[in-house]
Amino acid sequence: MPALVPFPLNTLASPFAKNITFSAHPAIIVPGGGPSLDYYHLGNIIEEFREVLAGAGLTKGSAVSIVLGNTVEFIISFFGVSNFRGISCPLNPALAQQEFVFYLKDSQSKLVLVPKGEFSKKDSTVLKAAKEVGVAAAEVSYEGGKLHVLFEGKFPAKRLIYNETPQPDDIALLLHTSGTTGLPKAVPLSHGNLSRTMNNVINTYQLKTRDRTYLVMPLFHVHGLVAGLLATFLSGGAVVVPPRLTQFSFTPQNFWRNFVDNECTWYTAVPTIHQILLASPDSRSPSSTGKLRFIRSCSSSLAPATLSALEAAFKAPVLEAYAMTEAAHQVSSNPLPPAAHKPGTVGLGQGVEISIRNDKGDVVQKGEVCIRGSNVTRGYLNNPKANASSFHSDGFFRTGDEGVLDSEGYLTLTGRIKELVNRGGEKIAPAEVDHILLDHPAIAEAVAFAVPDEKYGQDIQAAVVLKADKSVTEEELRTWVGQKLAAFKVPRRIYLTDKMPKTATGKIQRAKVSEAFFKPQAKSKL
Repeated sequence: MPALVPFPLNTLASPFAKNITFSAHPAIIVPGGGPSLDYYHLGNIIEEFREVLAGAGLTKGSAVSIVLGNTVEFIISFFGVSNFRGISCPLNPALAQQEFVFYLKDSQSKLVLVPKGEFSKKDSTVLKAAKEVGVAAAEVSYEGGKLHVLFEGKFPAKRLIYNETPQPDDIALLLHTSGTTGLPKAVPLSHGNLSRTMNNVINTYQLKTRDRTYLVMPLFHVHGLVAGLLATFLSGGAVVVPPRLTQFSFTPQNFWRNFVDNECTWYTAVPTIHQILLASPDSRSPSSTGKLRFIRSCSSSLAPATLSALEAAFKAPVLEAYAMTEAAHQVSSNPLPPAAHKPGTVGLGQGVEISIRNDKGDVVQKGEVCIRGSNVTRGYLNNPKANASSFHSDGFFRTGDEGVLDSEGYLTLTGRIKELVNRGGEKIAPAEVDHILLDHPAIAEAVAFAVPDEKYGQDIQAAVVLKADKSVTEEELRTWVGQKLAAFKVPRRIYLTDKMPKTATGKIQRAKVSEAFFKPQAKSKL
């Protein structure tokens, strides 16, 4: 194997340069006898993967889509690609075929990485999409202490040598975030962007080499990838990865057993996961060991009552944070004790400037949350219109969220200026659902909208007007959407109506449509 080499400290390779002095320290731990790696061996395997990519003919700036779930293979692939000066494009394995087609085209991926056994599946949506787009594919597995990469088709006979090292301005990660137009926007994040956020997270929570986090958020999402994995690696700590989650799905079974047995000190998750843990008592209490330092909540609003219940149940501070893809994740967070953490707020700016402004860019008491920092993307990929409308002249990025700052600088989010539905941390563009419904031959009008949900914070529903002399059932429409979009984007309810509520000027306001059709139960709350 190639020797572990140092890299610039402001790139994603920096954990392996920084931690070379304690290379035997555990980096990845997989409970139940799965593959566990220290920093030295992980670094060597990443170097080996860089050589494989070179042998496949990839070069600087090549985009590689990663569809590997929460696995050791994902971690090896992500670092192998980004430290190769390539661009990692993680994708949700649960996407529909046409969604894969869009993302593969939009990222201009040269290669898609899939788990072992994918080639033998007749109904693999990702491989069908790759074939449709003309993108090469490779199965990646790590077994018996060795990396295995099986390319579909003939593997290049000559392995090239590629010794370039990543630079801070290189794009390391490309993620898509839904916009109000319904078309996902590509967010390029550089090594410098990500390294800044990694350091911000470390500083916020005082992460040390002794810390271990239990990785419950999906690695195809910026939350799990940056806060859970990358910040932990830069701090020299270890990530405990539940075994073989090829398609991310959270269950509380064995959560606290694995957490306690592997001496974890913290975890980060969306409120939905916290609520599931509260509703699933476990005899293995994390408070019994005294190692649980804090619980982090992010990507969706956490109700103050849930925060209090978590602290009472698990005997640790619960710190709510605010983040977004365009900021390479973290923007603000409540701090560790003895500083105040205030329920209902998302805390203080963490290495990020926060300014509350109106549409003209004037600073106001209540308005749009705007941010500036070296972690913030320089702009969307190939989208000058979105870039022109997303930044103020002084470089502050417009988040689309409404909020206020108190006298101590704590941020409270008061609403969403943009129309995205936040379903337990998964963002859904209502317009995207509109478009799918309107493609149905029986639909004349369609409006998707957010509704409050006790479990997910928000969920999505829709109302439709049928064309004359056409008929269709709600279940048939749900099936139609489910064939074209991921399951979490399928409206929970679809109301069939003769007339859509409109304003006096004929405009449709999603909030008004929601009020007209959604009738909350008495116990429902935001």
